[in-house]
Amino acid sequence: MEYMERCNEWINNPYFDKETKQELLSIKDNHKEIEDRFYKELEFGTAGLRGVIAAGNNRINKYTVRRATFGLANYIIKNTNNEMHRGVVIAHDNRHMSREFCIETANTLAACGIKSYIFDSLRTTPELSFAVRSLNAIAGVVITASHNPPEYNGYKVYWEDGAQVMPHIANAITEEINSIIDYSTIPTLAYENKHLVVMLDDKQDTEFIEAVKKQVIRKELIKQIGKDFKIVFTPLCGTGNIPIRRALKEVGFKNVLVVKEEENPDSNFAGIQYPNPEDKKALDRGINLAKEVQADLVIATDPDCDRVGVAVRTLDGEYALLTGNQIGGMLTNYIIEGRKEFNKLDEKSVLIKTIVTSEFGADIAKASDLEVMNVLTGFKFIGEKIKSFEENKSNSYLFGYEESYGYLVGTHARDKDAVVTSVLIAEMALYYSSMNKSLYEGLMDLYKKYGYFKEETISLTLKGIEGIAKIGEVMTYFREKDISSINDTKIIDVKDYKKGIDELPSANVLKYFLEDGSWVAIRPSGTEPKLKFYISTKGATKDDAVNNVNGIKADLNQIIEKLI
Repeated sequence: MEYMERCNEWINNPYFDKETKQELLSIKDNHKEIEDRFYKELEFGTAGLRGVIAAGNNRINKYTVRRATFGLANYIIKNTNNEMHRGVVIAHDNRHMSREFCIETANTLAACGIKSYIFDSLRTTPELSFAVRSLNAIAGVVITASHNPPEYNGYKVYWEDGAQVMPHIANAITEEINSIIDYSTIPTLAYENKHLVVMLDDKQDTEFIEAVKKQVIRKELIKQIGKDFKIVFTPLCGTGNIPIRRALKEVGFKNVLVVKEEENPDSNFAGIQYPNPEDKKALDRGINLAKEVQADLVIATDPDCDRVGVAVRTLDGEYALLTGNQIGGMLTNYIIEGRKEFNKLDEKSVLIKTIVTSEFGADIAKASDLEVMNVLTGFKFIGEKIKSFEENKSNSYLFGYEESYGYLVGTHARDKDAVVTSVLIAEMALYYSSMNKSLYEGLMDLYKKYGYFKEETISLTLKGIEGIAKIGEVMTYFREKDISSINDTKIIDVKDYKKGIDELPSANVLKYFLEDGSWVAIRPSGTEPKLKFYISTKGATKDDAVNNVNGIKADLNQIIEKLI
């Protein structure tokens, strides 16, 4: 019953405010809810916090935000050789309490003697990544829960290179946070202490947009015909509205229609339960508008504008949502061919993708004799490679992406950037249009050349104490069970990334390689209470690939049903 003791501590301790105490008293008879709120501290994971907004030490609220910030401040003070004067950049999205958590972060940093830079309102995650390097800050924080449902918020930490903190830094920050037992010892200052809280002007916005515009490949093409190319865009009520429309307009796309219901910031996402561009339901309004105006392209970005989804018109006039793997493969091809055309393709260029991303883009890069590097899931590992290339002068960065709709063109940011990607996708669609083809037809052309790739993800949501335990049980089952085949196809190799193989850090990921070239990867999500099964295959025809994926999925579901 330790959770009850912790709950009573929050109710009785004068440090916690009246509203917090009233909220906890309102659930005093709901022991299961109290247990879930207090059975553990909200974990600082691979790059920060994410949780439901509510009172309790296993929820995100101003107290757990202060605690995380105090831990971050202590790490900076102890481990950066007096570099704390460089400050911390803080950005936030449109979610409930995002501005408040931003101010709480700044106030706690100020109480520790650390300067912070904050924006006057919401900003995108990629601009935060850019600003950390632009301002030579020691760290950065983004208040966001990305594409989670409206009741969530989060706290992501970035390091001086503009990428999310690497595991060894995250672990050290976690140790600092875990050493904070008494919340009332966490210092904070009133926001009026402005000398350590610097408000940024629009200079950062302009510098970021200019960096994005530099990535355009076919400037003259856009100048000639881009003004009439019809694009429907939705920021899904998040941070992408202003920067993406500005960037598209400034490079030459003048005919951009925005989904009105989803144009302005809304903490409830205009009724969208899951504001994720991976989810076709999130694009329903955008697709309906595209049908109405006969748009060439639909672009959607998630609330913090690091992920981007695309819907394209198919041969029957309907709109289909491209997968992250499809977009990534097409962008890989477009960037390579564009650079070849303008004699700008460095032979030392490297494509970087994650281990759960398909081989579609990799095969395209290899066909041009370019190197492909695989990294663990998490864009910070792509950012780490960029930093390594710059330091060692060994390779040059071509493009990096992950299957979950995250891409980075250019090195201005060190996290996935939906602003620059939206511009490049629009340019790519315009290029195909100039040849009287849609993006969909361009994709089919690439499949005919490289094979038909098909991927699917089984995602299991397993919440609470029981969910965490069940995820562990399933991973243990697959790790210990000697599985010889899937879909009547022999397994020829199994990689357990927990062992720290392939020169990668240890990670709780299993990957099965099948005799026909298909693979299956299993991993718990690092940001949500989910267990994910990734399926990838390639066939000589579309039907071959679809049938193979369906067979693998059916086998996996049989096993899952027995375990869950």
